[in-house]
Amino acid sequence: MKQYGCIGKKLTHSFSKEIHARLADYEYHLMELAEEEIPPFFAAKDFAAINVTIPYKQTVIPYLDEVSDIATRIGAVNTIVNRAGKLYGYNTDYYGMKALIDRVGLDLRGKKVLVLGTGGTSKTARVVATDLGASLVLTVSRRKTEEFITYDEATALHTDAEIIINTTPAGMYPDCESVPMDIGGFSRLEGVIDAVYNPLRTNLVLDAMERGIKAEGGLYMLVMQAVVAVERFLDTRIPKETADRVFASVLASKENIVLTGMPGSGKSTVGRLLDLEGFELFDTDTEIEKRCGCTIKELIAEQGETAFRDLETQVVRDVSSVSGRIISTGGGAILRAENLRCLRRNGRLYFIDADLSRLRATGDRPLSNTQDKLTKLYHDRIGIYRATADVTVPDLPTAKAEADYIVTKRTELIL
Repeated sequence: MKQYGCIGKKLTHSFSKEIHARLADYEYHLMELAEEEIPPFFAAKDFAAINVTIPYKQTVIPYLDEVSDIATRIGAVNTIVNRAGKLYGYNTDYYGMKALIDRVGLDLRGKKVLVLGTGGTSKTARVVATDLGASLVLTVSRRKTEEFITYDEATALHTDAEIIINTTPAGMYPDCESVPMDIGGFSRLEGVIDAVYNPLRTNLVLDAMERGIKAEGGLYMLVMQAVVAVERFLDTRIPKETADRVFASVLASKENIVLTGMPGSGKSTVGRLLDLEGFELFDTDTEIEKRCGCTIKELIAEQGETAFRDLETQVVRDVSSVSGRIISTGGGAILRAENLRCLRRNGRLYFIDADLSRLRATGDRPLSNTQDKLTKLYHDRIGIYRATADVTVPDLPTAKAEADYIVTKRTELIL
């Protein structure tokens, strides 16, 4: 008997197992079920409590003996508890969504809210927005119905919306490049909430952040709904301080550490000294040479700098799409906006601010193989490095000191 777990159609990239491992002392199983397996699964009732995810949050309702008021209002269940053979259904996404909105610091009272998508999470977002006092909640769908408006209508008639909540899978790994809609025309937009948690920051979230709009992805929602699920599973209460510590630990295990800086600033050395459990070091220059089968010097000599930069962009995209990594970037990686976008989806950028006096020209770096070239490169790029960094690591006496500085700052930022 698998007492606790999660059922869904595809659970390969689910974070639920590790979140529950941090919240409670039980085995939690990810159980992928095809549609035809749902009836016999519920007929057996061979579980103590389970979570339910896409696409079964509505499918499971007929199998339940009782459904909570909130889950009934939403029309979707994501948590089921088996009590002496009777199945009780709840919607803990409701509490997770409310917690995320509160964390971002959004006040929905009197606001126009657009909810993107029509699935179970969309219904949750609509009920939450209504309960938080939104004056108008509109659901945006690809198809026009009496209940839903289209994306074209949203961008033509409702650009005065103050809050956007995305509940579609647009931007979800591995389709990280997609966005559900262009928010450029929404002049009164105050906040963006995205239920997608992998990657940590979708393009929609990054679009909002670049415009100075409050925005966050769905990891906090995922953790906080799991907290309430565990409370239902075990009939217990979990203090908010404990819940926030669990979120911090999950984020710390997922968020990439991206090292930027001049050639020769010691990024790879610092990366090797960041001895963090579960993290793997990737050097983008090394990955480029693996793919092209030659040195970067040879690549540039034979095909030019543009070919090198194009391959670098491919490598950056691939390496940064997975979380839990330390990524040492090439000196010019931050020059392309698309590279920065990829690196920020799952990572935080740490600039190694090595003083010019400590940098040395070397023959294997054709763009900085003389001290004059290196000096010019430094002055051309220093402003970009500082402007794009989330954290600037000062010029410290040793690489170990710089690695320790990153660990300290990372802990402060996450907590």
